[in-house]
Amino acid sequence: MGLSWDELDGIRERAVVRGLARREAEPIKRIGVDETSFQRRHEYVTVVNDLQGGRVLYVGDGRGHETLETFYRGLTPEQLGAIEAVAMDMWRPYIRATKAHLAGWESMICFDRFHVAKHLGDAVNSVRKAEHRELHRKGDDRLKSTRFLWLMGPDRLGRLNEEHRTNFDELKASTLRVARAWAIKETARGLWGYVRRGWALKAWKRWLAWAFRSQLEPMRKAARIIKNNLGGILNAVVLKVTNATSESLNAKIQWVKKNACGFRNRERFRTAILFHCGGLDLYPRPLVHTES
Repeated sequence: MGLSWDELDGIRERAVVRGLARREAEPIKRIGVDETSFQRRHEYVTVVNDLQGGRVLYVGDGRGHETLETFYRGLTPEQLGAIEAVAMDMWRPYIRATKAHLAGWESMICFDRFHVAKHLGDAVNSVRKAEHRELHRKGDDRLKSTRFLWLMGPDRLGRLNEEHRTNFDELKASTLRVARAWAIKETARGLWGYVRRGWALKAWKRWLAWAFRSQLEPMRKAARIIKNNLGGILNAVVLKVTNATSESLNAKIQWVKKNACGFRNRERFRTAILFHCGGLDLYPRPLVHTES
């Protein structure tokens, strides 16, 4: 069409400005807070999403508490009062900002099951690596190339061929430390189905006692993180809140970044995210001609 990149960026920027100006201050019950990488060298932006509407509400530089506070300060008192749940990972600056702006935050902050699973998966992998080094020195390579087996969910394990499934069944039934760590991880997977907070609390406390007794330091470390954030985990269990929508939008954002071969300008990155993921009314209004 004979347009330069700068001209295309101008069209997109004006469209986003229009869309944001038309966005109404509607109540949003469930929001998700996530970070996504802007460039390498650990540079991030904070993305706030409408979990029910499946759209990006806000993009801010960095991942400090002041970044999320800027989002909260931009909401009306009615919007702040309408929020019922905030899904996030266990990042202290996000927790701090939410505490400062939402009354009743104790029952709103939800720690997503996928982030809990990541802590447990990392712990299992640490147990596996240490044990594999010990076994390898003795000429035992049972754990070689098994990393992904211990991290797979039941759905993916069910798709393994018969040979791999038989080998993994033998490893799970063994006295290996990683088999014990895996059992602890998989038991935690089944603790998200409770409806009543009291029953969920009892189940998680039993699980914590088992993890602490395991004498597996990576699992004990993960259990300490879970214990310190148990209130937010119970909120997620009872409210059935996950950050799956945020993860999906994050994948789309990474596709936008990859398709553009990266961004050097944060403002253009923000504009691109809102253009593709903001659910905005982007089109110009048609001109209305009146008879003179």
